[in-house]
Amino acid sequence: MSKKFQKISEETIHTNPWWIYKHDQYKCDDKQQEYYYGELIGNSIVIPILDDGRIALVRQYRYLQDRTGVEFPMGGISAGETPVQAAVRELREETGLESSNFSKVGEFEPLPGVIKDKSHVFLANEISSQVAVALDEMEDMEVIFRRPDEIGDMIKRCEIWSGQTLAAWSLVRELIIKK
Repeated sequence: MSKKFQKISEETIHTNPWWIYKHDQYKCDDKQQEYYYGELIGNSIVIPILDDGRIALVRQYRYLQDRTGVEFPMGGISAGETPVQAAVRELREETGLESSNFSKVGEFEPLPGVIKDKSHVFLANEISSQVAVALDEMEDMEVIFRRPDEIGDMIKRCEIWSGQTLAAWSLVRELIIKK
């Protein structure tokens, strides 16, 4: 790869509580170009493993796709929060579960050509309690529990269709499923 990219300028077009919309001008091989993209602070995805080996997931409605799907608990990192702090908070808010044992298994960019939004993936073990869920007004979800061997079938049946959940599963599958 021999192309040289050089950023000339960056401007914020719009901000809201969830993300920033940006416009860059850059030079590539002496030709000026434009790039539009979104930027978020990042997010954390949690794969909570109960003592009996089942995984806690959430079934929720997604407005943009106008359909319900099954996902791992996940959400955006708040200002001043670390990825693991966001993982702890999201697990508690979405499932009511609490754990003192979070281990990071990887990270990825879910849509690198369109948005900057690093996803941090955590396994949570030693689930110690369940408290009341604390959903925000835009969330409508229920907690479900599945064995690891059921996840592949859920993907094939398109019950699990979120790219972030699929990517997170690819990072943890071999750690969870016994061969």
